[in-house]
Amino acid sequence: QVQLVESGGGSVQPGGSLRLSCATSGIDFRTNLMGWYRRREGKQRELAAVITATGNTRYAYDAKDRFTVTTDTARTMVFLQMDRLTPEDTAVYICNVVSAGSGNNYWGQGIQVTVSS
Repeated sequence: QVQLVESGGGSVQPGGSLRLSCATSGIDFRTNLMGWYRRREGKQRELAAVITATGNTRYAYDAKDRFTVTTDTARTMVFLQMDRLTPEDTAVYICNVVSAGSGNNYWGQGIQVTVSS
């Protein structure tokens, strides 16, 4: 059974930083995309940052110069370094993994990030 467990969320002041981690288990297939989505209050889930198996990255337009998505060498963990955070970054951040074979999406429970003064 595939499990994704996020950690590292919390509250931070504007301009601060947070590093999210997602630990995966039960993955016995090649992964294609790994990364993070977010759900802001009252809005639909949207892509925050993803990384491919070859290391290519894709970011939300407003996160491109502030967020960095990485994985460990074994691609069992995925990280999101978030810098210069703004109140607009407040959201539930959700870890995502896509199977390279089936294309199935797997999701974590999500973790709250709150940016406020």
